[in-house]
Amino acid sequence: MQDFKPLPVSGRRAYLKHKEEARAFVTERVKYWNREYGFRYDRIAIKNTKRLWGSCSRKGNLNFSFALLFLPRELADYVVVHELAHLKEHNHSPRFWALLEKSLPDFAIRRRELRRYLPG
Repeated sequence: MQDFKPLPVSGRRAYLKHKEEARAFVTERVKYWNREYGFRYDRIAIKNTKRLWGSCSRKGNLNFSFALLFLPRELADYVVVHELAHLKEHNHSPRFWALLEKSLPDFAIRRRELRRYLPG
């Protein structure tokens, strides 16, 4: 059994309290990492998700859990870069992972560590 690390927040009240702070944080991280890629995206949404850290729609909308705010920075960055890579590759093909590796050569380590946390 994996040793899970609980986040200090969960639930609707925490979501409403931290949503705008999370939006500012995630927006800054998306802009930072997207300098390397130069991808176009439509909007960034902050959600109170129970199972997903982030998602990317075919329309170019990026969605993130407010709980990213409470992850270690390197894991939050992994989620951001993962969703940015989906703007070009809407799958988990070898091309997708190569795109992710361009910015995060240690993405596999970060991915494993992220599994120890649960959003929301």
